[in-house]
Amino acid sequence: MSFRRALALAACGLAGGSVLFSAVAVGKQPARGGDAEPRPGGSAAVPPAPAAPPGLLLLPPAAAASCPPAPGWIERPAGTGGYWDSNWDRREPLALINLKKKNEETGEEELASRLDHCKAKATRHIFLIRHSQYNLDGRADKDRTLTPLGREQAELTGHRLASLGLKFDQIIHSSMTRATETTEIISKHLPGVKKISTDLLREGAPIEPDPPVSHWKPEAVQYYEDGARIEAAFRNFIHRADAKQEEDSYEIFVCHANVIRYIVCRALQFPPEGWLRMSLNNGSITHLVIRPNGRVALRTLGDTGFMPPDKITRT
Repeated sequence: MSFRRALALAACGLAGGSVLFSAVAVGKQPARGGDAEPRPGGSAAVPPAPAAPPGLLLLPPAAAASCPPAPGWIERPAGTGGYWDSNWDRREPLALINLKKKNEETGEEELASRLDHCKAKATRHIFLIRHSQYNLDGRADKDRTLTPLGREQAELTGHRLASLGLKFDQIIHSSMTRATETTEIISKHLPGVKKISTDLLREGAPIEPDPPVSHWKPEAVQYYEDGARIEAAFRNFIHRADAKQEEDSYEIFVCHANVIRYIVCRALQFPPEGWLRMSLNNGSITHLVIRPNGRVALRTLGDTGFMPPDKITRT
């Protein structure tokens, strides 16, 4: 590959978004087994494609379309690449109505009015809070109570949430002791906000991570049991607003690092196996926004900037 072509390829990749370069050769590739033999028509045969270098160059489809032909070792996402499933929460209006149902008087579908009746009107703001530092020596869940520092962290998180000046609708929390205690402290800063406990948000192993890690290897049965429950939590709590909801809502979920990371991956339609590539501090705030049209945005991930450095932990 000539230097000029390699440079053009790099420019196209950068124009299309973030790309990864690793050991990309820019010199000419020597022909294997001597010079290429001429074809019957007189033109030289194209030498075999060079072997893939150690790294891969990832190009978005749109960028690749406007660039020179890419080497065979460039890896692209399967399918169309940047595909967004607009019916990810199964609440897309068109999926909620029966298109075969006719109006009894006119015999027409009146599709527009029926679609409007099913459309969400409000935005949901989801605040995912990781519990504060807790006693790791406790053998049973009831013994894994918050440490003195953990209680300070919960106070700081509660103060931060209160300072936002938002009208929170509810606090839904994991039924595990450390999440329940974190909720009790936070709720003192948000008087009048109802609290709901659920087993769905309990900590667990959502899905086998990729790449795997050596220091944490649950049994396959744990992924099977916990994964279904945590997925149920996602489907039950993370979705666009109901069509009857008129005003934007602000909801707090106090739970655990594995649960939050899995929910973030699922909500953004990232590969859920990548959940362990993120880290969350104790008492951190993650803010998801779900628009009426089903679009999802991540405002903050694991924010603890409101805590003094000596109060930040990740246990």
